[in-house]
Amino acid sequence: MNQNLRMALVIGIAGLLSIVHPIAAQKTSGVKAIAQPDVDVRTVKKGPHGGTLRQVDSLQVEMLVTQAGIECYVFDRSGMAVLVASGRGTASVRLEGNAKRYRYDLMPNERGGFTAIVDLSKLAGRQLQIETHLVGVDASDSGSLVFQEVASVPLNENQLAAAAIARQKVCPVSGKSLGSMGDPIAVDVKGQKVFVCCAGCVSAVESDPSKYASGRPQITVTTATQADAAAIAAQKFCPVMDEPLGGMGTPIKVMVGDKPIYLCCKGCIKKVQAEPTKYLALIYPTGDTSSVGAGTEQVREGVFRVTAADAQFIAAQKKCPVMDEPLDAMGGPFKVNAAGKAIYICCPGCAKTIAAEPTKYLAILAEQGVNAPSIE
Repeated sequence: MNQNLRMALVIGIAGLLSIVHPIAAQKTSGVKAIAQPDVDVRTVKKGPHGGTLRQVDSLQVEMLVTQAGIECYVFDRSGMAVLVASGRGTASVRLEGNAKRYRYDLMPNERGGFTAIVDLSKLAGRQLQIETHLVGVDASDSGSLVFQEVASVPLNENQLAAAAIARQKVCPVSGKSLGSMGDPIAVDVKGQKVFVCCAGCVSAVESDPSKYASGRPQITVTTATQADAAAIAAQKFCPVMDEPLGGMGTPIKVMVGDKPIYLCCKGCIKKVQAEPTKYLALIYPTGDTSSVGAGTEQVREGVFRVTAADAQFIAAQKKCPVMDEPLDAMGGPFKVNAAGKAIYICCPGCAKTIAAEPTKYLAILAEQGVNAPSIE
C-alpha cells in the first residue's frame, strides 16, 4: 500500500471516530467533558452525607442540596474522602423554567467538603440544575472536576406537614376539613402520619389504626330507615342532584366518617365517594356549625330532646362528659344548656351534675377537642 493511500485511510478512520464518539474526540483535543447527571434513578447512590453520589472521572462526588445551601464531597474509588482543604469551586445554578443562572462560590468546610452558603428556603420543592467546577482537588487527574447535577430543594418538616395536610384535606374520623377546628394533629399509623381535626379524634385512630390508615374518612352506604326521618326532613334535598329526598324512592344514607349524607338515589353514591369533602361542605357548612337551637321538646326541666340540627354536634361530642358513656347508651342523647353552650348527655339524670358545674364539663369537652355550640 503506497504512502498516500495509507494516509487517506488514517484520516478517514479518524473522521469516522469523531462522528461516532464525539466525546472521545473532545478529550483528544484537550477539551474536558462535563459529567452529565444520570437520569436513571435506579443507578443513583446515596453518599455518607445523604446526598447523591456519582462517578466523575476517577473519583466519586457527593452533591447535597439543602435549604441552607449546596455542599460537595469528593471520594476516591475506595470511598475514602479526598482532601479539599486547599481547593475551591463554583456552583452555577439555574431554577427550572428560568434561563438565568446564579453563581455561588464553593469553599472548604469543616466536614471535609465544599459549601456554598445560600438561602434556598423559598425554593423548597423546586428543581435546580447545578453545574459545578472544583479545582485544587487532590487525587484528581487534572486537579479539577466539572460536573452537572439536577436536584430539588427539600421541604422542611413544617412544609412537609403542610403538604400532607393539603393532600389529605379532611379528618378521617369526623370528615371535617383539616384546620376547621384549629391546627391538625398528626397521629402515627404504621409509620405514616395521619392528620385529624382535633384531640377528640386521636383516640379513634389509635384504637383502630387500620381503619384510618388511608387518611380518608370511612364511607359506608345503607338505606335510610325510620330513625333517619328527622335528619332527612332537615336536609330536604339531595346535594348531588338537588332533588327532594324521597322523590326517587327511599333515600340512600351515606356515612362519611361520622356524618350522614342523604341522597335521592344510588346513582349519586359515586359522586360522594369521589368528592366527600365537597358534599360534606354542602350539608355541613362551616358557618352553620357554631350554634344550635335550645330545643322545643322538654323531657324534664332544662333537658331537651335532640333534633336533626343537633346531629353534627352529637357526632363530634360522641360521649357523655358525666358518665363517659356513648350518648345513646341510656336512651339519649339529650341536650342541656350549660352557661349558654349545648352539652349532650346520655340520660336526663346527668343534667343536674352539669347544671351544678357547667364550666367544669365545658372544659372537659374542650380538652377532648370538642367545641360546644352556642345555644341560640
